[in-house]
Amino acid sequence: MTEVLSPRIKRRSTEITIQYFELLDRHLSDLVNGKAMEMLELKDIASLLCISQKHLIKIIQETSGNHPCHFYVNKILTCTKDLLINSTLTISTIAQTLTYDPSNFTKFFKKYEGITPSEFRQLKKAKSSP
Repeated sequence: MTEVLSPRIKRRSTEITIQYFELLDRHLSDLVNGKAMEMLELKDIASLLCISQKHLIKIIQETSGNHPCHFYVNKILTCTKDLLINSTLTISTIAQTLTYDPSNFTKFFKKYEGITPSEFRQLKKAKSSP
């Protein structure tokens, strides 16, 4: 009986994984566009997907090889970099848009990127100028 369920279980895991990534993209877009005011936590995301947080973690790790937070952080960083490069928003405003305290935001960014948001912006501007 396990063999009969296996393709269905795989299909459901794939669906949940796709929904997770779509939800992250939509949520970050909503934050940037002012449609959302709070950063969702993993438990909130799991609830929106109608599964437990524990089940979400298990599925994302099985299907993608990393904890869901790994992907969430990467998407936040991608969004941050886009805002730093393509907007004139202050770093403080970007932090607040993404629901971070500005000083914690700088620490968060530097932890993963090795440089501050300000340094990142300056590097990108220097590379793009003729």
